[in-house]
Amino acid sequence: MSEEFSFENIKKIWPQDAPAVQNIPKYITKYKNEKIVIKYGGNVLIDRNIFNNFIDDISILNKLGLSIVVVHGGGPRIKRELDKHNIQSKFINGLRVTDKEVLKIVEKVLIEFNNDIVNSLKKKGTLAVPLNTKTNNIINVLPENKELGFVGIPEKINANIIEKVINQKQIPVVAPLGLDKDRQTFNINGDTAANAIAKKLKSRRLLLMTNVEGVYDDKKNLISEIKPFDLENLIKWKVVQGGMIPKIKNCVDAVENGVRGVVILDGRKPHSILHEIFSDKGAGTLIRK
Repeated sequence: MSEEFSFENIKKIWPQDAPAVQNIPKYITKYKNEKIVIKYGGNVLIDRNIFNNFIDDISILNKLGLSIVVVHGGGPRIKRELDKHNIQSKFINGLRVTDKEVLKIVEKVLIEFNNDIVNSLKKKGTLAVPLNTKTNNIINVLPENKELGFVGIPEKINANIIEKVINQKQIPVVAPLGLDKDRQTFNINGDTAANAIAKKLKSRRLLLMTNVEGVYDDKKNLISEIKPFDLENLIKWKVVQGGMIPKIKNCVDAVENGVRGVVILDGRKPHSILHEIFSDKGAGTLIRK
């Protein structure tokens, strides 16, 4: 907990429908000197009430002294902007085909949203730093494949910039964009960007906030915890299908490469981040070895 924010001060800002306030010190000890990467995506990007709830929770985590990195998506916002320009999107394996015209809009929307998060946090008294292709780029990419156009896969993450921001008690806010060796901008899948950053930082947790509760079994029951092997079987048995497949593959890749645990949680639920971090029960589905 930061020096200027005593336990008494935290009680004043702690939400009533969050986990029990007396448990906070225990979990702060658990996550001390650890990093938590939080990816904010899916349809939760559009609803302003959900956005404001997210900003409140992130601000609280920062005031408690936790080291967090925010990575955001932008799919629904990008679609809305493309629709305004009557541009039809084409997808291959869940990834948006990005030509020059689409890329221009994608970069504009993602950087605007990146700054929106930073400015909203500042209004809460929490300092944050935008990390995108125009300001402090931290992701170097390789092209995914020619069919997808300007869609990249992270080749190198500049962790030094992230660490510097965290050491200043600020929040790095990362847009899923990167530059290639020629300084050309590429669009990156949000989960893929968050996964690459979490692996580079060897984070304690990677939280994927989306608009589903988590992973379901074949009887449509929410799975609270699952191992990578069992998760891969759910794909094999077609229990997990469609857009969840690339998300699940990112989760498995993360826990196989140094991330202690990945959680898919429902960003629509109030304070789902606080319930995940500050309770034993958690929220959503935890994937770990």
